[in-house]
Amino acid sequence: MPDEDVPLWELIRTAHVVARGFHRVFARAGLTATGFGVLAELADRERTGGPPPSQAELARIVLLRPQSVGELVTDLVARGLVRRDGPGGRGRRAGLELTDDGRAALERARPLVQGFSAPEAIGLDAGRTAELTAMLRTVRETLAAAED
Repeated sequence: MPDEDVPLWELIRTAHVVARGFHRVFARAGLTATGFGVLAELADRERTGGPPPSQAELARIVLLRPQSVGELVTDLVARGLVRRDGPGGRGRRAGLELTDDGRAALERARPLVQGFSAPEAIGLDAGRTAELTAMLRTVRETLAAAED
């Protein structure tokens, strides 16, 4: 397969390298990738005035099972990064909001994430980085739609 053009195999190989790099990036910020994803989603919802996400929505966003998101949310609450406004539960709105500590953790992580993802850090110029982002989004959405 090394001589063949198999883009999704190349994507898998690249994803492993990227995941290892992000693991180091998020560790420096005291987070995990999924924890960052939850905090970023809550911040986006706050910024846009959207309703708090349900556990099922968070699961889709951070690519976890709803049960795993429950454990993640429990950990984030225990660490004081998010606050729960009500019981939440299966399929119900979690009623989560960022705390000041959660916002601070997110702000520590953002520049690290941006630096790791910067065009010069990944060997591309700005134009090719935008193309890559658009292509990856198209592949992800196409394959996800085929699963439904």
